[in-house]
Amino acid sequence: MNQQRQLLEDKVAVIYGASGAVGSTVARAFAAEGAKLFLSGHRLSEIAKIAQEISSAGGFAEAAAVDALDEAAVETYVQGIFEKTGHLDISFNAIGIPQAGIQGILLTELAVERFNLPIMTYARSHFITSRAAARRMVKTGSGVILMHTPEPAELGRPHVGGMGPAWAAMEALSRGLSVELAPQGIRAICLRTTGMPETKTIETVFERHAQAMGITREEFQGMAESGNHRRRSTTLAELANGAVFAASDLSSGMTGAILNLTGGTIVD
Repeated sequence: MNQQRQLLEDKVAVIYGASGAVGSTVARAFAAEGAKLFLSGHRLSEIAKIAQEISSAGGFAEAAAVDALDEAAVETYVQGIFEKTGHLDISFNAIGIPQAGIQGILLTELAVERFNLPIMTYARSHFITSRAAARRMVKTGSGVILMHTPEPAELGRPHVGGMGPAWAAMEALSRGLSVELAPQGIRAICLRTTGMPETKTIETVFERHAQAMGITREEFQGMAESGNHRRRSTTLAELANGAVFAASDLSSGMTGAILNLTGGTIVD
């Protein structure tokens, strides 16, 4: 009997921000489906641990220290991967920024610099990493560029500061990449979730939102989760499973789209 082929077998994937909860979970899911991984971020020691874990389980993963906001560094990094492997199939940028002084504050009380920070950071980084990937993907006529955007990209939410506009800009960039690159075999997809309390970032964010509203952190989570059909938040595992699907050939008909994992918080 032939062994079932893994969904991402022989595919080369680069993940930025791979030491975070989202990046590391998606990395493990990609590895389980046979992808060859190149993991990067600021904290090399933490990324190296994840790469070692994947390698010890029989997968392939290399770790590197790369600043996803540094245009020259990203171009050099991606070109090195392309020269080593001959192709680049998946690019996923999972970088994040500390939310202190960004969320939990009314727009009327928010400093201009703090409002602009997430917009400039996310837009610059995702443009740099997506462009670097696309430049190599066009040479082989295939590839998938993935992004992750929580629901305030579309829904108005209080106290999110510049994060909502930053995520909306990412979705607009994804659509732009799709319309320009799809004729050359390259797809662009956003994975949209609710906030995920499993992550340290959202734990902090929920605390800040609760403080701003004068309620407990548990009450805020309950209120947030009451707004979707399942009455719970998206899980990291669900995001990772969605990323595997979006990156695989099973979703070959999907591009310029949002893979909605919000459990009904947003109904398309």
